[in-house]
Amino acid sequence: MVLTETTQQPAGSDFLREIKDSPNQSLLPLTATVNAQDHLEIGGCDVTELVQIFGSPLYIMDEHSIRTGCAQYRDGLANNYSGQSLVIYASKALNCLAICALVADEGLGIDVASGGELYTALQAGVDPKKIYFHGNNKSRAELEQALACHCTVVADNWLELKTLAELAPGKSPRVMLRITPGIECHTHEYIRTGHLDSKFGFDPNQVEEVLNLLRNTPSLDFVGVHAHIGSQIFEREPHQDLAGVLVNWLKRASELGLPPQELNVGGGLGIRYTEADDPPSIGEWTATVAQAVEQACQQAQINLPKLICEPGRSLVGTTGVTAYTVGSCKEVPETRTYIAVDGGMSDNARPITYESVYRSLIANKMSQAGTETVSVAGKHCESGDILIKEALLPPAEPEDTLLVMTTGGYGYSMASNYNRLLRPAMVLVHEGIADVIIQRKTYQDLINHDRLPERLSSNPSTTL
Repeated sequence: MVLTETTQQPAGSDFLREIKDSPNQSLLPLTATVNAQDHLEIGGCDVTELVQIFGSPLYIMDEHSIRTGCAQYRDGLANNYSGQSLVIYASKALNCLAICALVADEGLGIDVASGGELYTALQAGVDPKKIYFHGNNKSRAELEQALACHCTVVADNWLELKTLAELAPGKSPRVMLRITPGIECHTHEYIRTGHLDSKFGFDPNQVEEVLNLLRNTPSLDFVGVHAHIGSQIFEREPHQDLAGVLVNWLKRASELGLPPQELNVGGGLGIRYTEADDPPSIGEWTATVAQAVEQACQQAQINLPKLICEPGRSLVGTTGVTAYTVGSCKEVPETRTYIAVDGGMSDNARPITYESVYRSLIANKMSQAGTETVSVAGKHCESGDILIKEALLPPAEPEDTLLVMTTGGYGYSMASNYNRLLRPAMVLVHEGIADVIIQRKTYQDLINHDRLPERLSSNPSTTL
């Protein structure tokens, strides 16, 4: 996808007009302002000064925006659903100690998809009773890890159920079934997980057999069903349809002697990457889901289960940005101009992976309008390392601070050390204070787990 900017691109400060009450609908964090130096501030911190202090690339997360999103999800379900509810943060979007602790402080649970994510959540102090372990190929060791901490396991396949049954005697793990609902959404092919041709979940034709297995395996504590129909979804109808599908499975489970306890509708609410994006607000989404589940339960004549949802990107995506330092500039006559920054595909893999489109601005020139169409290039040894193919920016100079918006989700979590670039630091900003929540990696970190066979070792000629 090639983004074609128009010549009406506003000044950086005009992006502040795109800030909405719901974090997922804003292009910048809710606390974004412009100070007297014409610099962008987030969380009361000057972005350009943050780069001077902590270096770049630099991930910047706004605590107020994250807490606001958590509260809107939590209160949205509570106010629109007559039964119990729980919001679980899908931590694959951004999993680190501080973010796990922050959302837990807001009363949310945590959705993890690996032993590493589970370990991080536990170390952050998250209550295991609020941790749900996902994944389509959990290892035996990971299942043992889940049983040891007594979190809920979202079983994805027959092998997991068989392994859990072997490990379960005396432990009675809470087990939720992930089922493929067969619901299509208008989103990127790679992030559609609800249609039948998916690596995730049990096929609907297998549900009866799986439920019978659970009925005959008392060592496994069946607690409910789960489905996820994809991500970056702007439509509401698929979530309404999903409610009916899940409730029908709960009703069948009840008929087989497995009384329904929980219903997990997954996540998937989209966020705003460009001005053209128009996702529902968090409040609108939670109201849609809660009402759909209640109506489906009334029609099926079953008691209301505990309603669970799993937002990820919509909690952290727009609440985070990435700040870079501008370096070289290359003009290709009658073709394009490249402006290079000191990061790229190693700190944001989404443009090269999904052809994702982002908006950018010069954080130290907020009042200047965009007058030059450029390609924002990363510094990796790859022609495809382009963060933004066509961005209309003010004239950029070396040492300017270029900021890319809405990178809080799947920036750090998909980052790498390609070309042995150092993974960036991350700061959490709040009321003028910036706390480092992920330290910048060092060159020594790069080689800490390398091993040099003795036959190849020699004294390095230069020490840096």
